[in-house]
Amino acid sequence: MSVRPERETLRKLFDAAVNAADPAMVLSPHLPAPPRGRTLVLAAGKAAASMAHAVEQYWPGDLTGLAVTRYGHGMDCARIEVIEAGHPLPDAAGRAAAARFLEQANNLTENDLLLCLMSGGASALLVEPADGLSLDEKQAISRALLHSGAPIDEMNCVRKHLSAIKGGRLAAAAYPARVVTLAISDVPGDDPAVIGSGPTVGDPTTCADAVAIAVRRGIHLPETAASALSSGRWESIKPGDPVLASTDFRMIARPSDAQTAAADTARKAGLSPTLLGDDLEGEARDVGADHARRALDMDRGVLISGGETTVTVEASAGPPGRGGRNCEYLLALAIALNGAAGIHALACDTDGIDGTEEAAGAHIGPDTLARAAALGLDAHAMLQGHDSYTFFDRLGDLVITGPTRTNVNDFRAILVTG
Repeated sequence: MSVRPERETLRKLFDAAVNAADPAMVLSPHLPAPPRGRTLVLAAGKAAASMAHAVEQYWPGDLTGLAVTRYGHGMDCARIEVIEAGHPLPDAAGRAAAARFLEQANNLTENDLLLCLMSGGASALLVEPADGLSLDEKQAISRALLHSGAPIDEMNCVRKHLSAIKGGRLAAAAYPARVVTLAISDVPGDDPAVIGSGPTVGDPTTCADAVAIAVRRGIHLPETAASALSSGRWESIKPGDPVLASTDFRMIARPSDAQTAAADTARKAGLSPTLLGDDLEGEARDVGADHARRALDMDRGVLISGGETTVTVEASAGPPGRGGRNCEYLLALAIALNGAAGIHALACDTDGIDGTEEAAGAHIGPDTLARAAALGLDAHAMLQGHDSYTFFDRLGDLVITGPTRTNVNDFRAILVTG
């Protein structure tokens, strides 16, 4: 079956966005000078393996290291060991990796360098519960956070204060070695303390902030955690702490870079791009409805946006269906457009995985609702049941890329042909 030209155009924009954050293309200019002593590379996130591979290609001296990435996102490296672990829910493999990170960092001296490679997904992949908190309890809290609708900065505030490695604690373990962090941002605002929950970055949030978020979002904290947070016993490393004196943080790719690349590609195709922002947040279905109104007000062109929306799963609504935030956004967009002529859209996660499914996202067009109705699919009911993946799977409209081994958050494009 031939590819529709509108879909081909949208896919080119998405591919340009992903390529703009490819570690093989963007990492090497940010590498520090080799140290007098040893170089230890520790990498975590969905881009960990590709970042580690890029370091190996360009590093001028000896190094050793360990990278932890999501299952299926690994790749072969010659000198850096790559292991895979659970995401979005942490597992025992991620815990074992975190323990090894801390052990190796603790063995560094002032003559050594810790080259830390951080990307989206590191918060779940690099899990070492605070003293007295079990992995099962950490998993339960993580699951509740994922279903709560909390934005990523709130989620990572809680995660940092329940961790023995996040919130600057990895840098503290490496002290007095020099620590250089190279990061690919997947968070709105590109806050270094939020990316991967900032294992090498001072954390301005507090235990009290974490408690307030848990209360506001209805997150149950076990007694051990509630007591430790209330007393401040699990406080993170703060900006200005002496253990951070020899740390350096370098951002090598951002969502804005992806948006710029997509906009440039659009212009080359004769399209006029409008950038709505790379840091949009909110409920995926609400953002979809808002973007439908914007598209309906356009004559022609392409609306490009990024950020990280949320999907709040109501506990009383029964088991949710299958679907990530990009598919939920698109289903809401399609419903709000109601078959409007000349409007096509794509929404995908730049890591290639929308939530926990194998698809990056999906496409919609003017015929989406009509084709769904012909198959007996109730778009409104499936949106209410958070079953957007099933909706687009039945239509054959999923976008499947496989792991991209990078992550600059979500990419959305709405093409209006007039």
